[in-house]
Amino acid sequence: MKSKKILSLLGLLVTGGVLIQSCKKLPQNTYSSETAQNFFQTPAQISAGVAAAYIPLQAIFNGNTFQLNEATTDEMIIPTRGNNWYDGGEHQELWLHQVDDLNSNDVGAWPELTTGITECNYVINFLGGLTDKPSNEAALVAEINVVRDYYIFLMTDLYGSIPLVTTYGAATNNIAPQSRADIYKYLVTNLLANVPLLSTDNQTSNAAMIGHMNQWGGDMLLAKVYAMAQVYTGTADWADAKKYSDLVIASGKYSLQPNFFDNFTYSNRGSVENIFTIPFNFPNIGGNSIISSTLTYTNQQTYNLGGQPNNGFCAPTAFYDSFSPSDVRFKMWETGQQYTAAGVPIPGVIISKYVLELSNPADSFAFAGARSLKYQPQPLTNGNAGNDGVVFRLADAYLMSAEAALQLGDAATALSDVNIVRARSNMPALTSITPDLLLQERGREMAWEAWRRDDLIRFEVATGTHYFTGPRVPQKTQDASDNHTFLFPVPSVQIATNPLLKQNPGYTSN
Repeated sequence: MKSKKILSLLGLLVTGGVLIQSCKKLPQNTYSSETAQNFFQTPAQISAGVAAAYIPLQAIFNGNTFQLNEATTDEMIIPTRGNNWYDGGEHQELWLHQVDDLNSNDVGAWPELTTGITECNYVINFLGGLTDKPSNEAALVAEINVVRDYYIFLMTDLYGSIPLVTTYGAATNNIAPQSRADIYKYLVTNLLANVPLLSTDNQTSNAAMIGHMNQWGGDMLLAKVYAMAQVYTGTADWADAKKYSDLVIASGKYSLQPNFFDNFTYSNRGSVENIFTIPFNFPNIGGNSIISSTLTYTNQQTYNLGGQPNNGFCAPTAFYDSFSPSDVRFKMWETGQQYTAAGVPIPGVIISKYVLELSNPADSFAFAGARSLKYQPQPLTNGNAGNDGVVFRLADAYLMSAEAALQLGDAATALSDVNIVRARSNMPALTSITPDLLLQERGREMAWEAWRRDDLIRFEVATGTHYFTGPRVPQKTQDASDNHTFLFPVPSVQIATNPLLKQNPGYTSN
């Protein structure tokens, strides 16, 4: 380790330093001749090195992993508009639950996640090999362990049995996958050991925590893992899911942001609700492309964007209709006549809420489906907006606690937690709560935050109702009774690389 050069990770380390520190550009090759031992000396250099573990999150936030978790659900659809957004049928496959092991999102999500795991292993290994270790080495290693567990959680959630790689330099082409139940046990054990070592500061009181996993982010991850216990192992653990959701709520470190949309603006670092976010900062750290993916081409004129949006992602009609017009969150959807920034109507551009077909060559179908404005459009950007990506926030903790309470038979507590969230959005208090109502509330509150697939599957397993596998408009029929679509196929390229991998049931390898 003493003579190891900073080579392949140099760009990541420099970028990571920029990301965590000040978002100022640094000259390239600043440390190209430094040995690793010499580089990791100052707190700023240590922070830059640790940041390498976080950088893969930028691609995961709205990349292949995001699309697998959203475009397979009832809250997002990517229809084919003329010749646009067909791409060999891969987007339709997501909606129809007909994904195969050559689907580009399926193929792309695997390396998105393994890259994150590898970077975490590199940083942990590197910190352990330093001759002069930082005084907070144990806390740093614990932090990167928890970030790695987040990547592992996302990966087992998508693919089920996966290789568990926790050391840097392991030959991944001959590692046998471990069962989802064993991955679950590992995650619980490792998180319980490491989360208590994390900082209890939040980003509003300590700017150095922006983009870092703290103890409350770790507790949110534990709550998410425990909530999926029944799906992963066959045995539910709602008590622990509630325990760790409640720890976040009781911490006093977070409160519901009075204005729901302030959590998602391009200056959302002031949010008192966001617990763990992925930093973006236009023009130095671009990458939040959700607005670019959803708005119509002509909305460039509406929001003074730096280029044409891609006119892709939209809300299915039934999901859009699940919002009351009096709900503050209803304003996240763009429909109707579109205008320039000066307020002049754009001829022929009227966004319809109706998406009743999966494909249509008609010109009007280009404007089918409500578009999302949850993340505030940032002028001059196009696919590189600076809104920090939200991973965990307090409203989710309330809704997770409510779900666990309901499953434990405590409907009164569940109702109270749900109504706390509803009140912020100008919605009247519910007088009773059921799984259906709670799932609907999660949809309205958490739309397009990459949790919907988990939610639908978890509620389906707990209740037997076909929330994920059931039919939907347009054109989706009931999934096969074996529920194999709860998992995605292992990409064929990964099986070719590692023959110990096995294809998931219900799929064939191409």
